[in-house]
Amino acid sequence: MQYKSNKGFTGLGQLGMLILFIGVGMILAAIIQFIIGMQMIPSGTPFEKMGDAMLKAMEDPKNVNAARWLQFFSTLMMFCIPALMYSFVCHGRQLLWLGFSKHINIQQIVIGFLIIFTANIAAGSLQDLTEMITKHFPSLDAYAIKLENMYNDQVMALSHIQGIPDLLLSLVIMAFLPAMFEELFFRGALQQILIKWWKKPLIAIIVTSLIFSLIHMSVYLFLSRAVLGFVLGLMFYKTKNIWVNIVAHFLNNAIAVFQVYYMTMNNKKIDVSKMDVKMDWWFGIVGAVALYYLFVFLKKYSEDNSMKIYVKEQAMIEGDLFGGR
Repeated sequence: MQYKSNKGFTGLGQLGMLILFIGVGMILAAIIQFIIGMQMIPSGTPFEKMGDAMLKAMEDPKNVNAARWLQFFSTLMMFCIPALMYSFVCHGRQLLWLGFSKHINIQQIVIGFLIIFTANIAAGSLQDLTEMITKHFPSLDAYAIKLENMYNDQVMALSHIQGIPDLLLSLVIMAFLPAMFEELFFRGALQQILIKWWKKPLIAIIVTSLIFSLIHMSVYLFLSRAVLGFVLGLMFYKTKNIWVNIVAHFLNNAIAVFQVYYMTMNNKKIDVSKMDVKMDWWFGIVGAVALYYLFVFLKKYSEDNSMKIYVKEQAMIEGDLFGGR
């Protein structure tokens, strides 16, 4: 029997809707970027030089808040809005289809954080391997270095954190909101579509994690981020609750924000490559074993909640919560 949403959309139809809204979101993000960017550059700047002028303006410390809000609106339009619009069109107003549920406990939150922390250690052992392989392909290595420099410049543009109020704002804009928007899109929308459509959860999680890593635009960290994406995907599959993922992802991002804050307060040059955890290969094995047992505990403390969510999903599909449509 072909999978359909409770609004009658097939898996392919749902994916098409999601892609459509991504396109709309990208257009809106570009418009907002242009509007905000225009406020930061000198009036009378020639059209052909506006792009370079905007990039230069974003690197100016006095424009740091504008750069942060620019990042916020970009991720909002490209991830959050498409996920919400897809869910509304294909499933209706119930956000349960994106993983939002009240059925959550503190054990899930704690274990979720331990999982993402351990996954970072395990994934860190892959960075040196990736760099070593990339060195054998000069053109790819040159492209990888270019991407890392671009990313480093973007982080520096957002990283002038002065004082506690600025730190709190950074935690919201740079850590919490991106975590929520990304989890909403990749796990709540895309992964859910693929799992229910293909009925092969492992493959769906792997595909989603690869796409998740691709959008972060890093060659050296591609495998590391793919592992983190896989772990987040498996976490959501086990708990059926997007809040577990959002909190774990937020805490992971928050650690990076605190690192930036520490470097800024101590007048140290911000270098993203030095912020990522690099581990020997055997840390990867130890981390993988630890992750296995952490997921065993996560499953144990998620069984009751995930069953309640599943029952509610089935009731919705049968129309009990939609007036018997």
